[in-house]
Amino acid sequence: MLGEVELDRSYYHCGRCGKGFAPRDEELDVEATQYSPGVRRMTALVGSETSFDRGRALLAELAGVELTTKAVEREAEAIGADIAAREQAAIARAVQLELPEIGPEEETPILYIEMDGTGVPTAAAETAGRKGKDGASARTREVKLGCVFTQSRRDEQGRPLRDEDSTSYSGAIEDAAAFGRRIWSEAWQRGWSRARQKVVIGDGAAWIWNLSHQYFPNAIEIVDLYHAREHLWELASKLFVQDAKRRRRWASRMQRKLDLGRIEQLVAALRSFATNDAELAHQLALEADYFERNAERMRYGEFRRQGLFVGSGVIEAGCRTVIASRLKRSGMFWSVRGANAITALRCARLSGRFDDYWENRARAA
Repeated sequence: MLGEVELDRSYYHCGRCGKGFAPRDEELDVEATQYSPGVRRMTALVGSETSFDRGRALLAELAGVELTTKAVEREAEAIGADIAAREQAAIARAVQLELPEIGPEEETPILYIEMDGTGVPTAAAETAGRKGKDGASARTREVKLGCVFTQSRRDEQGRPLRDEDSTSYSGAIEDAAAFGRRIWSEAWQRGWSRARQKVVIGDGAAWIWNLSHQYFPNAIEIVDLYHAREHLWELASKLFVQDAKRRRRWASRMQRKLDLGRIEQLVAALRSFATNDAELAHQLALEADYFERNAERMRYGEFRRQGLFVGSGVIEAGCRTVIASRLKRSGMFWSVRGANAITALRCARLSGRFDDYWENRARAA
């Protein structure tokens, strides 16, 4: 961080195996790199926040550290990959070991889990053979992102308030099975076993509820209210193409039923809607099935009486803040390895774990 430094140290070579090493390199955490931990930490910070080229310019401008763009990319991704590897080790330990219950004196009033996915533009080699929307070739890979946060109070109007600085994130480009182990491990680390109330919130994606059933079978499940409302308004736009007034009136009437959690009444109204158009009749049946299937996850009146969140705004904001703001900028195309490294790096930073990571590295050295 102060410029170039020359380091003289002992190097040991094995005549039998032909390999060598310098113990001092490992002690100073400069093994296999020409940059000190301080420089690498700054590089990880700028690499997690902005493009690697802009990060190079910031290091030069603010710290007088001259690196190439490729060096910023290489070092930032290396730190992110190391964070991801440590996460995987923690996940493996959590899955293999029976985790201890924590006593009631450390109880959390309400603990939430939210899950979602968002596409990240990737290099052509990463999407080869994958189908995207409408059968076209895929241009993105989905990052599955989860967040955990707590709630211990409400405002004067009885609306839930998220505990300040309680949100942590974890995510990666991986299949649902691997992500299930990830979010389960994150929830346990955050105190899932000692939460009095446990809530899983998501949109209508089947993989979310499959994971909830597998890993969080005793949780209250809630479909994001605003996602459910979108279903109604999109349906209304198809039923009343030329009549905006009737469209708003019908959708508002259905939304009142939804907001109160009267899903049986809503389903009955959808099934009794008269139409001679076969395509519209099919769409009505699909939506009726959707609401019927998720009826117990849509008791919004009861959820509000309990003072619970009914929207997935935290994870939607997380998809923008954690993923989109860094990995979905114009002209960016990622390898899966690079995207996962930067995702791990950003999750660590936005979860308040970045300093812990460096302290653990220092203790290990």
